[in-house]
Amino acid sequence: MTDFDVVIIGAGAAGLMCAIEAGKRGRKVLVIESTDTIAGKIRISGGGRCNFTNRDTNPKNFLSQNPHFCISALRRYTPADFIALVEQHGIAYHEKKLGQLFCDGKSLQIIDMLVRECEAVNVEIRTATHIEDIQKLDVGFKLYLGRDDVTCTALVVACGGKSIPKMGATGFGYQMARQFGHDIIPPEPALVPFTFQNEQLEKFKSLAGVSVEAEVRHGKTRFAEAILFTHRGLSGPAILQISSYWQPGEDITLDLAPGQDMAAYLTDLKKSQPKLELHNALAQVLPRRVAQFICSETMVNGRLADLSHQKLLAVAAHINTWTIRPNGTEGFRTAEVTRGGVDTRGISSKSFESEIIPGLYFIGEVLDVTGHLGGYNFQWAWASGHAAGQVV
Repeated sequence: MTDFDVVIIGAGAAGLMCAIEAGKRGRKVLVIESTDTIAGKIRISGGGRCNFTNRDTNPKNFLSQNPHFCISALRRYTPADFIALVEQHGIAYHEKKLGQLFCDGKSLQIIDMLVRECEAVNVEIRTATHIEDIQKLDVGFKLYLGRDDVTCTALVVACGGKSIPKMGATGFGYQMARQFGHDIIPPEPALVPFTFQNEQLEKFKSLAGVSVEAEVRHGKTRFAEAILFTHRGLSGPAILQISSYWQPGEDITLDLAPGQDMAAYLTDLKKSQPKLELHNALAQVLPRRVAQFICSETMVNGRLADLSHQKLLAVAAHINTWTIRPNGTEGFRTAEVTRGGVDTRGISSKSFESEIIPGLYFIGEVLDVTGHLGGYNFQWAWASGHAAGQVV
């Protein structure tokens, strides 16, 4: 006899969803959390309002070296399914933009909902519990927890990636995966701000705190949302999105006036308002500090009538196709998620069970599946947790 049918390592979004679904099937479930509180990422998500899903979730919103892996789970548990659960608990919510759904109130409402669902099916949750070792038994597993060791038939790894270590992220799930013979796609920070260094940092100093709507491109990938110049480098939704595709030493291209041909704009303005100063012309399209920076950076200024066509084209190119090479990123310290993780080619896309060790499961961020910004990573947590919960 084992102490539990299912032990889940990690009381985050994926782990709690898996616990709920397993509990509904009459399974005796224990959730182990190493930190003092559960659901840390839910707590801080969306500025404390929790961007709990995205209506427009699609497999194309996810990165993985095995891109088809996420399709099955996302089809079986959709945003509409989670929205129904939220509505069942009377939680008011709203769509902010681009399909992103947030609580009207606090993110604690989502946590309380998950806890109530766990309590309804007798799921046990233990916080501040550290695992010293895990042993594979003939049937099931034994977890060494110091004084109170436990055994289980099914073991679910839902302890996330390495992002935001101050919340307890350690990469323990990768250690476990390696212990049981699984390959790891090297974990990297994703959805993370870019940093500049030395001269580049000094150059952009005057723009710190300025936000502008832009299109950011890296290869064939592009995102059109706000960017924010910071005292460390670049942030904002479009930057966080493109960071998941970027590698050190690569360039990104900014279009600070998306949808507007700045060459045509400046050429027409030169004819209609020849006495207009260039920085004032640019300030009609861009924040004033950005307009002044562009003039300084291109070393072009003065009345439009006095500027050659070539100079206006150079300024326009700097706005529509501004190429920048970041020095790096802020790393796991501020990354919202982890890119890479347990190689899904060793995991069943239907059950999330290891194809190497029977009874061992991996769900959520610990896997090599990374969503875009905007509620997609939570939907992956709900979907993968739900899928595993049907079979553990």
